[in-house]
Amino acid sequence: MTQEHLLLETRTTLLNEISLLGFKELNNRSEPNKWSIAQVCHHLAITEKLFARAIEYALKQPPTNHVKQKNIQVLLDRSIKVDAPEIVKPALEPFELVHVTELLNDSRTYLLAVLDRVEDKSILYEKSAKHPIFGELPLNQWIDLIYLHDQRHIEQIKEIKNFFGIE
Repeated sequence: MTQEHLLLETRTTLLNEISLLGFKELNNRSEPNKWSIAQVCHHLAITEKLFARAIEYALKQPPTNHVKQKNIQVLLDRSIKVDAPEIVKPALEPFELVHVTELLNDSRTYLLAVLDRVEDKSILYEKSAKHPIFGELPLNQWIDLIYLHDQRHIEQIKEIKNFFGIE
């Protein structure tokens, strides 16, 4: 499957998971120190926009020395806890579903606009940027991380829904 297909498929799954949620379901937190579904989605939108900016910046830089592909699939292992860096932590105030959906759509539109400007996709394997968790990472893997990150948090959303008995 292509990256574009995986990005679309994962985002569609995410939007389907939240599409029927009411305000309370979207903003309830299972514990005071845990995120609500709306906050998870806000985090995903913030992260995606930052990743798109990192890709955009790195594309303007000269090619780097060959950076090895890393095992980023480890991101799907939810038993490995990762504290979100401050810059991608969600807002504390509640969100309406329409606002959450807009944030997710805006971050995806921005990402796709950045990727659409890449004429030769092979450059995504030749250039890299420093990721806060994985270190120097080829740009193609930054794109993979976006849908893997969505997948990781879709599982979190399902856990939250299950906690509250939401179908």
